[in-house]
Amino acid sequence: MSRTACMCLAGAAWILGSVNSMTHTCLILKLSFMETNIIDHFFCEIPPVLKLAKSDTYVNDIVIVASDVLLGMICFILTVISYTYIISTIMKIKSAEKKKKAFSTCASHLTVVTIFYGGVIYTYVRPAFNNHLEADKVVSALYAIASPVLNPIIYSLRNKEVINAINKTFARKASWRK
Repeated sequence: MSRTACMCLAGAAWILGSVNSMTHTCLILKLSFMETNIIDHFFCEIPPVLKLAKSDTYVNDIVIVASDVLLGMICFILTVISYTYIISTIMKIKSAEKKKKAFSTCASHLTVVTIFYGGVIYTYVRPAFNNHLEADKVVSALYAIASPVLNPIIYSLRNKEVINAINKTFARKASWRK
């Protein structure tokens, strides 16, 4: 990838993220809220904040769904399309061992992507239609905690040096116990 393409992609992500955040912030600032300021969630997220509003949140709900469709679903669809091309390329590999290794790598990537996007889509598309705060907490934990924790584990376990280091560590601990 060229430096210009990389800078354009990074700039677009920053600009879209900033515009999205500012839009939600401005819409939330226009709302009036109940006297209580306790959010029934483990972090401050838009749907639980909207639960505290006294005024109508219809516009906020529409903007949440629209931004999730535009930013979340489109990114997810582009990811699925890219994996479709990757899988079709893998299918052309002659060696069964290389094909298995490639599919193994794709499966771990797709697991993390599915956990992340599934949680985001569930949390942000659904609020306009139905709200279950307890379920939201669990799903939010999946995409806010599980996905970032799984990423380094999954990607580092793909590395032979990391696997060898883990094996050596466990071998040393086993020898110490004897």
